[in-house]
Amino acid sequence: MAKTSEVDGDNVPCRQLGVVLTMKELHELADRLQAARTDFIIEPHIRFKGEPGEQATMFFLDPSGNAIEFKAFEHIESLFTK
Repeated sequence: MAKTSEVDGDNVPCRQLGVVLTMKELHELADRLQAARTDFIIEPHIRFKGEPGEQATMFFLDPSGNAIEFKAFEHIESLFTK
């Protein structure tokens, strides 16, 4: 696997494609992927809980082995909050 960086307790791939969805879309996608038995690099969960930038996130590999992150925010203005 590619290099990773520790982020809120997760080893996040340094090279990745990121997609931001609404919270509803992310939960629906996570349910479909889990039903399809997707092998996650990082299982769907909430990162930075209770902090600025709180987000739902999940990572998995595409068929070519590229890391993909899907994430969502309750408040989209938190997207670039540190």
